[in-house]
Amino acid sequence: MKKLSAVSLLLCLMLGCAQADESPSPAPNPTESIKRLDEALAVGDVVFIHVAPLPFRKVSEATQSWVNHVGIVTDVSGAEPVIAESAFPFSRTTVLSRFVARSKGGRVAVARLGQGLSETQRQALVRASERRMGILYDTGFNLKSRREFCSRFVREVLIDATGIAVGEPESFRTLLARNPDTRLGFWRVWYFGNIPWDRQTVTPASLYHSDKLQRVFDGFAS
Repeated sequence: MKKLSAVSLLLCLMLGCAQADESPSPAPNPTESIKRLDEALAVGDVVFIHVAPLPFRKVSEATQSWVNHVGIVTDVSGAEPVIAESAFPFSRTTVLSRFVARSKGGRVAVARLGQGLSETQRQALVRASERRMGILYDTGFNLKSRREFCSRFVREVLIDATGIAVGEPESFRTLLARNPDTRLGFWRVWYFGNIPWDRQTVTPASLYHSDKLQRVFDGFAS
């Protein structure tokens, strides 16, 4: 892989890079219209997609999963559900159609806590997401930084609102050792030659596979 400068990598993060997508190919799944998906969503639903920028494709490669970005539903009272997300350059809200439009081929999965949310928990979830709006994106994917990244954002919002932790924190060493075929060249450049092996992080794939969440849709939105 051609090495990129730090500036080029940040441009990739914002705009995407014209390279072949190295993530696992999506398996055949059902297709649903955005409108039908709209009608099925509830506050607290976790929405997974696959976005194009190079760093996120490398996350897919390292975690051996099509999932590389995640947000959480905070409002279903308007014309479209609203997704709260940590994204570059800062955390924000996005309507569902725009969120899904960023996903390759419209691939999307929706999961929710098995017991659902009470009205009190829904209100707490909205407040938890609002407290995290406008926080700068953490390009170091550090679970203990003052910034945010997508899977940490969703995990912490759910913890604040319900006390339930989805996804498993792990060190970069553990994460990358699980897939020995991961090409480390990108990550060495990304971390200026020094991968923080003992840094704790949490990945979108970890949330996707959490036994605390039940998938209610996993397919393509048209």
